[in-house]
Amino acid sequence: MTKIEENIREIRRRMAEAAGKAGRDPAEIMLVGASKMNDAAACQAAIAAGIDALGENRVQEMRAKLQEHAYDGAPLHFIGHLQRNKVRQVVGTVSLIHSVSSMQLLEEIDAQAEKRGLIQDILLEVNVGGEESKSGFAPEEVYDAAAAARNFSHIQLLGLMTIPPVERESHGNLPHFSKIHRLYVDISRNLYNNSFKYLSMGMSDDFEDAIASGATIVRVGSAIFGRRNYQT
Repeated sequence: MTKIEENIREIRRRMAEAAGKAGRDPAEIMLVGASKMNDAAACQAAIAAGIDALGENRVQEMRAKLQEHAYDGAPLHFIGHLQRNKVRQVVGTVSLIHSVSSMQLLEEIDAQAEKRGLIQDILLEVNVGGEESKSGFAPEEVYDAAAAARNFSHIQLLGLMTIPPVERESHGNLPHFSKIHRLYVDISRNLYNNSFKYLSMGMSDDFEDAIASGATIVRVGSAIFGRRNYQT
């Protein structure tokens, strides 16, 4: 058994335990491997171990790894900050864009999807902590953004995503996760006839709290692939 397979098995166990405590079915929660700075071999090892999808943060890295067939056998998501001038390289290449953070991005994704004759699935990113260093709609803006998204014919809004502030205390992100879950339920019920599928929140250090708060996608990187070396 590879280390990646061992890690995924342990994460699945912890996901199932967290779901059970919350009275949820673990099968309704998607495990996305955040594969930033991991090579094609690591991606293929995660796919072989049964990862549900892989998620990339950087367009340039994603394109290079596509040439190496890194993602063959699993859906590919884009989970990082997306610049407007990179949208054309992402639309139609990934099955889900998690990080739609502005009206300008909504417009550009719709335009690029129309050129390709497809409908792009997306999530709206919510900057739940109001951090200047992070992109995303403010919590008080996301309802109107979701309403506006209904006017675009080549995108399909399927839910919300968030990256909460780094908290020093254990379970410190629970209030943030709960807030986003309330927004998710409210928008889905009132604007989308309860059709939302994805609430993307929770990473290596807090995915169990995210599951307890209603996440349907968790994005796990270092707990699967090991700590990233940012010095290289």
